[in-house]
Amino acid sequence: MRGTALKVVAALLVVWLVMSVVGALVRGLFWLTVVGVLLFAGTAVYGYLRRRSPDQRSLP
Repeated sequence: MRGTALKVVAALLVVWLVMSVVGALVRGLFWLTVVGVLLFAGTAVYGYLRRRSPDQRSLP
């Protein structure tokens, strides 16, 4: 199950990256770049936190 979750996170990262590039290239869609970058960052943080083992989460 852990591998499946990481695959979903990786797929979302690719989607957000493509969305950001399209927003940067198409005139008038700058908002799409901003949304894509925010979603990319959020998904990357989520993936990083999910990747950590449960023992490391309890440490300060």
